[in-house]
Amino acid sequence: MKLYDCAPAPSPRRVRVFLAEKGETLPTVQIDLANREQLSPEFRARNPRCTVPVLELDDGTCLVETLAICHYLEHRFPAPPLMGRDLREQALVLQWNARIESEGLAAVAEAFRNQSRGFRDRALPGPQNFAQLPELAERGRVRATAFLDMLDEHLSDSPYIVGSHYSLADITALIAVDFARWIRLEPGDRRHLARWHRSVSSRPSAAA
Repeated sequence: MKLYDCAPAPSPRRVRVFLAEKGETLPTVQIDLANREQLSPEFRARNPRCTVPVLELDDGTCLVETLAICHYLEHRFPAPPLMGRDLREQALVLQWNARIESEGLAAVAEAFRNQSRGFRDRALPGPQNFAQLPELAERGRVRATAFLDMLDEHLSDSPYIVGSHYSLADITALIAVDFARWIRLEPGDRRHLARWHRSVSSRPSAAA
């Protein structure tokens, strides 16, 4: 297996943290997004969507969605379980992961990509260019703020996103909260979120 990565980018970091929790490493190829290496013919052959991460399997199959990659790795390296220990927990992890992706990661990305100079003609990832829309930057910031408030309330009576067990949902939330710093949003006085963030950030895998 081989992982196509970009060290600064949030989405590949989710896979690196997931692997680190498993105690596993993979051969890695860095893709330079700043210089648009993801748009090269060589990379497009692996992922026509021109995004990272990509997990290339030994038979040449390329998995290009983070959730699909984590699903594969969960079954390839089952211990410790990060996508639920029983059917109920598996469903809750997937449910929360989807919510964090749509309300957290997507909101921050909307704000960041629509205001950053480096994304002037790249407001959306992928093979096509899209112009920035300033109103979407503001909407993304409002959405991201609401996301942090929601997580703070949810974590008021739970040590992790799904009960007492660290999971993929916590990994996705960690990356979303850290990504929010790129638009100058912090846990701040959200004490439940801040407590959880300190806890998950102290895990060795968070440095992956």
